[in-house]
Amino acid sequence: MSIPGPDERPRVLIVDDEKFIRDILADFLGMEGYIVRTAEDGTAALSELHNAHYDLVISDLKMPRMGGIELLDAIGTAAPSALTVIMTGFGTVETAIDAMKRGAYDYILKPFKVEEVIRVVQRGLEKQRLAAENLRLREAVSLYKVSEAIAASLSLEEVLATIGDTAVLELNGDLVSTWLEDGEGGYYERQRLVHWRGESAPRPADRQAGEATPLVVADPGDPMRAELGVLSLRAFVDHYAAHSTLLEQGSKGVRFFEAPPGMPLISLVSVPLKMKTRLLGWISVASFTKQKRFNEGHRKLLSIVGSRAAAAIENARLYEDLRATFQQTIHGLARAIDKMDRYTSGHSGRVATYATYLAGCLGLPPDVIEIVRQSALMHDIGKIGCAMNLNKPGTLTQDEYEIFKRHPVYGKDILDPIKFLHPLVPGVHLHHERWDGRGYPLGLKGNDVPIIARIISVADTYDAMTSDRAYRRALPHEVAVGEIERCSGTQFDPEVSHLFTAGLDEFLQELAAKGMKIPD
Repeated sequence: MSIPGPDERPRVLIVDDEKFIRDILADFLGMEGYIVRTAEDGTAALSELHNAHYDLVISDLKMPRMGGIELLDAIGTAAPSALTVIMTGFGTVETAIDAMKRGAYDYILKPFKVEEVIRVVQRGLEKQRLAAENLRLREAVSLYKVSEAIAASLSLEEVLATIGDTAVLELNGDLVSTWLEDGEGGYYERQRLVHWRGESAPRPADRQAGEATPLVVADPGDPMRAELGVLSLRAFVDHYAAHSTLLEQGSKGVRFFEAPPGMPLISLVSVPLKMKTRLLGWISVASFTKQKRFNEGHRKLLSIVGSRAAAAIENARLYEDLRATFQQTIHGLARAIDKMDRYTSGHSGRVATYATYLAGCLGLPPDVIEIVRQSALMHDIGKIGCAMNLNKPGTLTQDEYEIFKRHPVYGKDILDPIKFLHPLVPGVHLHHERWDGRGYPLGLKGNDVPIIARIISVADTYDAMTSDRAYRRALPHEVAVGEIERCSGTQFDPEVSHLFTAGLDEFLQELAAKGMKIPD
């Protein structure tokens, strides 16, 4: 048979109080290419298991100090991934089967043939190899899905949530901490996630074992912060100034905490989030569970996630900056509209408030509601193109009215060249269309008028009626509501106008109760 390289050979621990049996099995299994070590009883075996990794343990059932059954129970904690084969020359087959029920992989009855032992070891290690291969395949598929999810997201919250879930599910971490730069040359803990599996882990009464719980980082009173400790900003900054990897076992990792955690640290792995040479932050995962010690494979997996996450975080921040610029542009243009005349001051903001309320009543999704709000802020942008005083005392002449009717088209013309404002065009261009088809500029009818425009039409009309104008005083609320109800089915979409008037009083009362007013 071909013998694997020295780093790949399976490791076997033989435990028996008879030296002759230990030596015979060690010689024969060594000739098969395995790394073999021996121990004279369960206590010595546990010491060996704590010092080195083993794939398979062959243990006698009856031994002084600690027997095979006690060792079997202890292996579940000390080396949960190791297979155990029980040897017995006492009792019956039922005794060995009982050991299998308690977690043993197989049993061997003494006296045995060495060939039989070798076959049992080969079967067990092949089973373990196939299980490891399946695990690697699952990890590869999972990693691909995680990478795709991170790369496809422009939301910083979604990227951070994916990072946290991956660290919890793929690494079985107890504490996940993600740090990001603050834009002023420093770093701060942006996300802290705690995940407990062990029944012995301390936790508040309202936090269940095995439950992932995001913690409020700013809350110094959370008992989990005391138990798991707080990572040290300076330690990580200094480390990543000189190193690109971090994998520490046991107490060596404590130096990366501001103070020693309340529980013994088992393992700590961390990867930097970098764009070229710029350090955006880092992801750190800590284990406080004795059976869970991170290895180089875990670090590499987290490193792949981190490299994708760094690019996604940078893109998400750029997108957030763009959105902020977008919002500032909209509000700036809305204020420009309202400055045209003192009578229209605040009109755009109030129409946006009414339109947002109405979009919510219609059950539209949040992203569409936001487009409604922004469109309402922009709905009169075309008035900038009307070179006339639209709020002069008295009625507009026919010529002036025809000029006024051009403002939706002017609004479309203003927004069309600005690509990121395109979603707002339907609401701006068509908010003067009517349900009965007698509106302008296109004379659309019924559901041919986009829902955003139908919403803004009602909100715009209500605010126009309840606001002072140069040519008339504001109408009372009740009169304006009655007028909208009267025009339902002709000027307005019946469903939209009904929902608006049905809940408007309650909406205004809620605003008043919160000490809020319709924004100017």
